[in-house]
Formats: sequence, C-alpha cells, structure tokens
Amino acid sequence: MAALAESNAGKKRGESVLITGIGVMLPGATHVNEFWQDVRDGTSQLGPLTRCTPGRAGVRVAGELRDFDHRKFLPELNEKFANRYTRDALAAMSAVEEARRDAGLVTGEIDPERLSLIASSSRGPLEWVGEALTAEGANAPGPESGAARDRHFGDSGAMLRGMPGAPATLAAIYGDVRGLVTTLSSACVGGHHAIGFAAELIRAGAADAVVVLGHEFPLTPLVFESFTAMGSGVLSTESADPRRAIRPYTREREGFAFGEGAVALCLERAGHAQARGVDGYARVLSHRAVNEATHPFGMDMSGEVTASAVHAALRDAGRGPQDVDWFCGHGTATPKNDVAESRMLGALYPGRPRSAWPPLSSVKPVYGHLLGAAALVNAAATALALHHQCLCATANYAEAEPDPECDHDHVGEGGRPGPVDLAVSLAFAIGSQTSVLALGTA
Repeated sequence: MAALAESNAGKKRGESVLITGIGVMLPGATHVNEFWQDVRDGTSQLGPLTRCTPGRAGVRVAGELRDFDHRKFLPELNEKFANRYTRDALAAMSAVEEARRDAGLVTGEIDPERLSLIASSSRGPLEWVGEALTAEGANAPGPESGAARDRHFGDSGAMLRGMPGAPATLAAIYGDVRGLVTTLSSACVGGHHAIGFAAELIRAGAADAVVVLGHEFPLTPLVFESFTAMGSGVLSTESADPRRAIRPYTREREGFAFGEGAVALCLERAGHAQARGVDGYARVLSHRAVNEATHPFGMDMSGEVTASAVHAALRDAGRGPQDVDWFCGHGTATPKNDVAESRMLGALYPGRPRSAWPPLSSVKPVYGHLLGAAALVNAAATALALHHQCLCATANYAEAEPDPECDHDHVGEGGRPGPVDLAVSLAFAIGSQTSVLALGTA
C-alpha cells in the first residue's frame, strides 16, 4: 500500500527526482568515497584551529580544508582567472565538478540550457571580507599598507570576490550551466531549501538536472565572536582532543565547532538518468520547510512543530512515520537542539517506548558545523546511507553518558548495516526555521 501511495503521489507531483552525483571538498575528504567512510564510521576530521586567530572567542578547534589544490579538480581553469578567485569559490567550483563527474553529467552529456545550479551559503565570502577589512584598516602610512590593500582591491576581480553568489556563477561559467543559477541564504536550512527548489524545477519540466551546492568558510574572528556572544553552550571549548569537540545527545555536550568547505549534489529527472543507464544514490521524495515565526534564536522545545513538519513531508511522499528507518539529525550538541530532536521523536511516536524509536544520528562531529552547507552534508550522508544500506554513526556518543532526555538509539557503535528504505534529514536554523527532507532508495 505504501508503494502504491507513493506512486500515486509521484504522478501528481511529476516525474521522480534522483540524486545521481555527490561532490565534496571537506576536511580530509575530497571524494565521495572518503566522505562516506567518514560519516559511516563517525571518523572526526576536526583538528586544532590554524587558519586564523579566533580573537576574544577563545575557540581552539575547527574542521579545516587543508592542502586544497583546485588544479586537481579544475584542470581547464586559467590560472590568470584562478588567482582572482577566492578560496571558497574555487572549492565550490571543485565540488560542483566532482558531483558532475560522479553523476556522469559532464559537459556534452546534457543540454546546458536544461541544467541549473542552486547554491546555499549562510555568510557568503566572509573570509575574504574579513581579510579585506583588515587590509583597509591597515591602509595607514607604511610600506606594507598599500600592498595589503592591493591584494584585495588591486584588480577588477574584487567586485566579484565580494559577492555571495560568486561561487555559483563562477561554477556555472566553468561548467557551461545555462539554466537558472542562483544562491539562497537561509542559514542552516538553506541546503534543504535548495534541494526543494531544485526538485520542483525538475518536476515542473524546467530542467533535466540541477546541481545543488552548499559552501561555507566561517573560520573568521567575526563569526567566532558573534556566536560566542550568544552565550555558553553554543561553541565548544574543547582543546585537549579536537575529535571530541562535538558530543551530541550526551551530558558532556557543550556546543559545536565550525567546519569549512563545499558539498554538491546532482539532482536529475529519473527518466533522464535512466536513459543514461544511471540508477542514482537515492530518490528525493519530499521537502517541507516551516517557519515557526516566534523567537529568531529559539526553537519549539515541545517537539510538536518538527513532528508536524515530518508528518507533512511523509504525507507528501505517500508514507507515514511508521515507514521511517532512520533520521539524520541536525545534532549540534547544543542544549536545546538535541533535546528538541528527541522530543520530536516522542511526539511522532506517541505510546512507543524509546527503545522502539527509529535511530537518530548526527554527522556534525565529523566535519563540524558548515552553516549554509550543513543541510547538504546531511542530505549527502542520508543518500549514501540509503545507497549502501548502512546507517551513519554518531561520533563521541558511545564514550559519554547520554543526556537522560536523549537516551535512545543514536547509532553510537559505528556504521550499522541493515535495510534502509526511507530516511529523513532534519535541519534547524536561526530565524525560527525548521526543514525536513525525505529520501528513499533509488
């Protein structure tokens, strides 16, 4: 009956949408197979912060994209142009090209006018902005001041470097993407929003494929200090063992660490993919976005709002809560987020003992919190869990004492093989936002 309901729902919504390619430029992972091994096993790639001095924030740990060389992924990019681009743009372009290679959607394999690109970034080119402001502040008499300013404003590329949408447009130019190209900024739910819009473009017949991109490079004093100002329990103060900085759902949790990088997914019309002989990683079933319209920094702590959004997303997919095999949680290791997710399960499965709730994992401890790209990290992990029929682990959970309100199955032991037919990715964001993405096997 569930399959029939899904089929009928699919006819109403248009043709099915598959995730056919995944590209990552993340700490310790620049290939989809490396990414899968990390999120499956809960192998943290966090380390000591070296990219900047955190200022008054006192942060010591981050997920850094080290030893990144765009030339490996963008062999046709003229170095004259590359020297004018920011690191975040080059990483984003590289992730897009990796996703297209993984999907087999390279130039010549798809009509460029039927290919679109939708990106998500919470803060835009803040790394460049911070450096540019420092250079501007240094523009006082002295031998170094002019040189510092020229590094940022010495050519016409400065106009491009400061644009939040530049990584998407540059990726589109490099890859000959001639459909809709745009960038969303919806904080930590932006990646889900981008997937939702992309799927609707395809179902409406406006595109055969859409590359969805998330990019974030938040390792700057500006970001560290703004988040620290929100109080304790937001950013982790761990310094002894960076890999343990993020400990979701435990008594020991004290917040998250930031990560940097880019993630790209190729979404494709099922008929288009099948004509190419491609099965895909997972099927996009539905997406629901909710704004609670309450406090900009708060979230519903009853679990009822998120449970209602999950119900709606599953209803759109012709499924129900009883069909969910796994939840990929937002899992930020902050006091409210983790408890709210557990209460969501209680509201979704009333009367069920905790031992009978579906597993809920967090992959945040692996690469850190990537803000505008975070929901795409979740979506990629969820798609691969369905593809490989294996649940992703929650790193650092098994070695700690669970929070009593979160004392249920978080796949703490490591990757767990088993049948997975339907999985739900969750995302929450500053601005009173909640997002739910339901994926099924391809």
